[in-house]
Amino acid sequence: MTSNTKILLKTRCIGLPQEYDFEEVKEAIKDPQDGQIRCETLYLSLDPYLRGKINGRHISGSIFPGDLMAGEAISRVQVSNDPKFNEGDLVISHSGWQSHPIINICDATKIIDHGIPVSTYLGIMGMPGLTAYAGLLRLAEPKDNDVVLVSAASGAVGSMVGQIAKIKNCQVIGIAGTKEKCDWVKNVAGMDNCINYKTEILPEKIKEFCPNGVDIYFDNVGGELLQAAIEQLALYSRVVLCGLMAQYNSDSMPAGPNPAWIIKSRAIVKGMVVYDHEDLRKQCMLDISKWIKEDRIQYLEDVTEGLGKAPEAFSRLMRGTNHGKTIIKVNN
Repeated sequence: MTSNTKILLKTRCIGLPQEYDFEEVKEAIKDPQDGQIRCETLYLSLDPYLRGKINGRHISGSIFPGDLMAGEAISRVQVSNDPKFNEGDLVISHSGWQSHPIINICDATKIIDHGIPVSTYLGIMGMPGLTAYAGLLRLAEPKDNDVVLVSAASGAVGSMVGQIAKIKNCQVIGIAGTKEKCDWVKNVAGMDNCINYKTEILPEKIKEFCPNGVDIYFDNVGGELLQAAIEQLALYSRVVLCGLMAQYNSDSMPAGPNPAWIIKSRAIVKGMVVYDHEDLRKQCMLDISKWIKEDRIQYLEDVTEGLGKAPEAFSRLMRGTNHGKTIIKVNN
């Protein structure tokens, strides 16, 4: 170990991010100061919201050319200057795309062992899991026999929304973009049906699977999928707006949905920002770990080995060719 490898944003992406939009650099390993720890990154999370940060259109701020790429990571403490952290402790932090970060202790959270793989703390036990848990249970408030429609249903958030909705006795219809993903949504995640929006006529299939309307629509995409969903809303339905995959790679804003459908259905529409729901994190982790052990929650990880492969994996994520939560395995 002689250097800290970092991945920087080299240029603003135009359209889909490409590997040449990023740059790998190395710097000398640093020693932590008071109130800091030096860590070795084990797993790095890649998430669609990063594309919004590159565009300068995300609530959490922007990433500029020359900046370290942001991201949540699980790391092992190597050197600690604080008694609350010991060598070998596992921590989660927003330390970004680098191999050996220096982390302020106020920005690091020690991982509590729930008896499940550590990588899940970037997925179902981490931000995507909390997003699904709080967005569905707190904002949408599902009731028995509600019809729940969820876009990006094989993704890190969508797959959790659908499975939690099934646990809460709802009928669940997923939307995904390939036959492989739809098969996983139905046969592994256990949702009642899944619509392939690339090969099927979405409004017709929603009407077929939801003849009495959609009680809850959990939207991770926006654009045409959102428009098709709101046209089939039931009376007094709930819509949770969570993600914007339809516009992350676009330099222009897509046409918005017609609000007449929302008015007609008397729908309640809520925007989901996961940072607003930290008070639920402890209960979320307890519930999800319990459901995993009871085999009521299935998850899929799309793991790529090597920090240098992060730009390629991020490009795949933004093309939608990943399957499951996208993770980089940085060190063993």
